[in-house]
Amino acid sequence: MEIRQLEYFMEICKELHFTRASVNLGVTQPTLSHQIKALEDEVGTLLFDRIGKKTAITEAGTILLKHCRNVFNSLESARGEISELQLLLQGNLSIGALTGELNQLVSTLLVDFHKSYPQIKLKVIGSDNLIERVIQNEIDFAVTILPTHDERISTELLYEEELYLIVSSQHPLAQTEKVDLDDIIQLPLILFPKTYRCRQQIDDTCQLKGIILKPIIETDTPETIVNLVETQAGVSILSKTLINIWNNKNIKIIKIENPAICRQVGLIYHKEKYIGSAAREFMSLIKKLKVSDF
Repeated sequence: MEIRQLEYFMEICKELHFTRASVNLGVTQPTLSHQIKALEDEVGTLLFDRIGKKTAITEAGTILLKHCRNVFNSLESARGEISELQLLLQGNLSIGALTGELNQLVSTLLVDFHKSYPQIKLKVIGSDNLIERVIQNEIDFAVTILPTHDERISTELLYEEELYLIVSSQHPLAQTEKVDLDDIIQLPLILFPKTYRCRQQIDDTCQLKGIILKPIIETDTPETIVNLVETQAGVSILSKTLINIWNNKNIKIIKIENPAICRQVGLIYHKEKYIGSAAREFMSLIKKLKVSDF
């Protein structure tokens, strides 16, 4: 079993089309088919079902693909360690962060980091789907909501913060300092979709009291939520980190009690991935920030 054969195999898994895969790899289709046939002979079973013009991964192929990813992650880690012996703190660094943390936490460090290490090419991704990006080796590490519930991920807690009810300054609750969670169910809520980690933590806390939230609007854009709340289209529940981004004077923040809704934010990275000096240095800077700085 050769590395080249595994590379060919993974490209076909990606494209599910032998012709496209051969073009991407820069080899002829007969050469590609021959190498895959040799690989199938070695493992003793078919890796792909070829029905007409369609190609599908077999169960054996799925198993091999999982292990291939581990192999290539390990190889990349080895190359990274060796490269650092020759070129300390050079190369690429990919960072992922939730929108709030990207603005309030990561962005504050980017300028200083770039000045200290101008030879490092930085890539910063704002997203909610960060766990999958780490697993797929698309980013070196991420700042996201904990816990992750994935054995492939290592985590380090950064801080914990409460979520608050936000209302328009013209809302009847605008002069209220505190509100019980039970009372929120009666309000017209504007929330993130259920696929978002922040929404999931809100729902999990509500379920402890047998509360099921039924928002009138769901949107994946924090700015849209704030704008809708400002125009009195409804109210929302957001973290202080997100609220601080806009610092909107027409929005009032109300503490939620009985119980409070809290979230933990931390660093996540793949257990099998080698974390290079650049990534370690940036993570160290993040961990040195005080909670009050967030």
